[in-house]
Amino acid sequence: MPLVGTGDIVAPAARTGGGVGAFNVIQLEHAQAIVAGAEAAGAPVILQVSENTARYHGALTAVGTATLAVARAARVPVAVHLDHATSVDLVHEAVELGFTSVMFDASALPYEDNVLATAAISAHCHASGIWVEAELGEVGGKNGVHVPGARTDPAEAAAFVAATGVDALAVAVGTSHAMPTRDAAPDFPRIAALRRAVPVPLVMHGSSGVADHDLTAAVDHGMTKVNIATHLNRVFTTAARRALAADRALVDTRHYLGAGRTAMTHEVTRLLAVLKSPVARKPTDP
Repeated sequence: MPLVGTGDIVAPAARTGGGVGAFNVIQLEHAQAIVAGAEAAGAPVILQVSENTARYHGALTAVGTATLAVARAARVPVAVHLDHATSVDLVHEAVELGFTSVMFDASALPYEDNVLATAAISAHCHASGIWVEAELGEVGGKNGVHVPGARTDPAEAAAFVAATGVDALAVAVGTSHAMPTRDAAPDFPRIAALRRAVPVPLVMHGSSGVADHDLTAAVDHGMTKVNIATHLNRVFTTAARRALAADRALVDTRHYLGAGRTAMTHEVTRLLAVLKSPVARKPTDP
């Protein structure tokens, strides 16, 4: 099944009340694990490459091209998304590479500056048919600081969407990036109020810190795109550590990275069920 537009995955889920898993890619094994997990679930998925990951690899081109190749070979609908981009040049590069969406993050700017910068990105991306996500109400957790931050105001969110023309909005509802534990407390009444006020799908960042039952509840209250990165990295790394501990003579990276990839595949399949992701095809064994 070919690479698809992000909106082609998110919009139907928003209409039916399902959730869409958006999982971060750091190495090739991450992309392979995410797609294999989605294929096992028979569900669509979004592969995300963050600005930090592009920086880690030295540029977006290599990791972005590899991620797009994995997406194009998938047997379920897969979109490729640039996550948390603060650089306009990086957004333009993602569009040129063939990414199907971008998340432009100007949430740290004053409101009016955020609107102006985001509107310009929306205009540029929409000219190429690229779906755009933005953030209003900065989600905590960047640089290891775990604070819930201010909640996004529903009326302001509706005005922001109207002024910028974005296709989805990431909102602050009590989650925090890079949490090592799953005890965040999403503000469900706030999610429901935002869903009523905002005419585009809502996105929850920092979802690694949210327990399974609360992930499902967040979808039930109106979240559609749910971003998970740290939790899957923990699953991957735990499996790799076990493989290394079991064989201290192990030097072939394929064996311990392969163990991490397999563990991550199973967790992606499980999470897509937790998120009530719509089924795109008959599930298969991973």
